[in-house]
Amino acid sequence: MALDEAALETLGLGTMWVRRGASVDQSATTVDEPQQRAPREAVPADAVPARAAGFEPVRATGVGPAERHGREPAVGDFDRAPSAMPDGAHPASTWEAGGVATLDWDALEARVSACERCRLCEKRTKTVFGVGDRAADWMLIGEAPGENEDKQGEPFVGQAGKLLDSMLRALSLARDENVYIANVVKCRPPGNRNPEPDEVARCEPYLQRQVALLKPKLIIALGRVAAQNLLKTDASISSLRGRVHRYEEVPVIVTYHPAYLLRSLPDKAKAWVDLCLAHDTYRQAIAEEQARQ
Repeated sequence: MALDEAALETLGLGTMWVRRGASVDQSATTVDEPQQRAPREAVPADAVPARAAGFEPVRATGVGPAERHGREPAVGDFDRAPSAMPDGAHPASTWEAGGVATLDWDALEARVSACERCRLCEKRTKTVFGVGDRAADWMLIGEAPGENEDKQGEPFVGQAGKLLDSMLRALSLARDENVYIANVVKCRPPGNRNPEPDEVARCEPYLQRQVALLKPKLIIALGRVAAQNLLKTDASISSLRGRVHRYEEVPVIVTYHPAYLLRSLPDKAKAWVDLCLAHDTYRQAIAEEQARQ
């Protein structure tokens, strides 16, 4: 299937990504997303030739002690950090074994809508549970709802949402077809600030259960905050991009948040390289699954 040229135009890439022999200029210095976030308002194997964007496959790695100390990890150096838990929580509590970990989709959404586990519930308009195909292979995870998301109860609406939809179309995907979209936290932080660690910890079981129910073959972490919280690291987004990580044993690709890309147009090209890596990783996961059958 041909690439969606209109979507590529929206991404600011145009025909440079579909012209035979095109190459990517990756010499520019990568700039991390700013610390304070701004207000935010099914794939064929031959759909995206990743190498046409200058991508070469990379070895899958995790976030381990080597990366946390600034060196390249060696084979076998991976030790996934345990999930953060709310203060005083215990694995045997209703928060996990007898509670969230046993809920189906509808019960989980109802639990989220009534959640008062942290102070974010005090000023929310609506919880933002997630949207999309509940049998999807692709899962996209952002950081937290913005003002528009809080009003509508749906992740990634407004201009950032339109750009995300264009990014998906460029891969012949759509948010309701083989794609599920969620956030690290389900309520809007006041003033669109970054979520606090305790807020993320208290909301994490909901996301873990979403991943367990969905069983995605690939996760894309959208933005620095999402990536750092998913991977339990304080590494910069520039150091996390371009490699395959893991969350709950699912491959994770890190890229920029669409709201950041609206303010930093040159980094759209880098985001496209990330999407090509995601597509290549997805193809590999499908091939491995078929080989096991």
